[in-house]
Amino acid sequence: MDFNQDIFLNRMAQTTSAPYLISVERAEGIYLYSPDGKRYTDLISGIGVSNIGHRHPKVVRAIKDQVDQHLHVMVYGEFIQRTPNLLAEKLTSLLPENLNCCYFVNSGTEANEGALKLAKRFTGRTEIISCRKSYHGSTHGSLSVSGNEVKKTAFRPLLPDVRFIEFNNPNDIDQITERTSCVIMETIQGDAGVRVPSIAYLKAVRKRCTETGTLLILDEIQCGMGRTGTLFAFEQFGIVPDILTIAKAFGGGLPIGAFISSKKIMESLTHNPALGHITTFGGNPVCCASALATLEVIEEEKLLSEVEEKGQLFMNLLQHPKIKAIRRIGLLFAIDFDSAERVASIVLQARELGVICYWFLSHPYSFRIAPPLIITEEQIRESCAAILLAIDNS
Repeated sequence: MDFNQDIFLNRMAQTTSAPYLISVERAEGIYLYSPDGKRYTDLISGIGVSNIGHRHPKVVRAIKDQVDQHLHVMVYGEFIQRTPNLLAEKLTSLLPENLNCCYFVNSGTEANEGALKLAKRFTGRTEIISCRKSYHGSTHGSLSVSGNEVKKTAFRPLLPDVRFIEFNNPNDIDQITERTSCVIMETIQGDAGVRVPSIAYLKAVRKRCTETGTLLILDEIQCGMGRTGTLFAFEQFGIVPDILTIAKAFGGGLPIGAFISSKKIMESLTHNPALGHITTFGGNPVCCASALATLEVIEEEKLLSEVEEKGQLFMNLLQHPKIKAIRRIGLLFAIDFDSAERVASIVLQARELGVICYWFLSHPYSFRIAPPLIITEEQIRESCAAILLAIDNS
């Protein structure tokens, strides 16, 4: 009964009519194991979560140590707790000077919701600018600033005063004005199929935001935590946001997100009204312990130093006449084909061969690869051989 498909399909709410449907009994490193012992190579890191692999020993130990001390004791922002304190200290030490104040939440969409509220509260403005083809989450505010109209139509009306510009198009930048509270954009557009902007474009956006008093929110929920080869993707573009949002891989497998800004900006949530943003479980000490251990693993094991080399190996091995294009930054890939049907066939055939890759919500002609950063050369070669066989059979 533990892995009964009927219970899963009928007693748990479904997000699609065709879920991926593998049963997972345990996970270790880059592998998932089904109850019958079949091994699957996780090339998507649980959609950008398991950057340091599944059940890293240091993370597991940190979780157990915190559980032995205490679990939830109070809503966020009232009690002083050792582990959230240590996480805030560590995280801000790794960020530019103006990103010195953290608000811990439970997920990526919550981080973006908090960031949007913060920008409107601090600036006193209402307009929000986002990018077409963006993805920022599924709650009402985050959905309002996401660029996939197909996903939004059924849930209107959404947040008002949201304007969309074309990502990586400098001609649209002048739409940012003195009435714009914030620009929210993914540093790398993930769900759109790994769209990497030019350095000049992001610098121009940063300049325009500064000129107009607009806050720049960079969403690094998918592309942060080492995925692109630096801890945060914006480090590669010579800019710094006013607000940074992170989640997914931040927690090392447990649910935690954060929006991070300056102490000055963040203080605007403390008055007029007080409790301008609140969360019961944000900053949960067990999740914070897992996140702190994750940051330490990335640093101590020097995982960032190998990201580019491993990404290039994937590029060298994934050569096939049916592949139309590959877009990549670090260990984040979108691999294009001629139809969504072919992509679905490849993903499902790869599953049968024990390799998990996946499609994109907003770009069905591509499948994604985003493996744990700990993947080895041998594991990359084995995975690519299986993917090429799946492409052959598609």
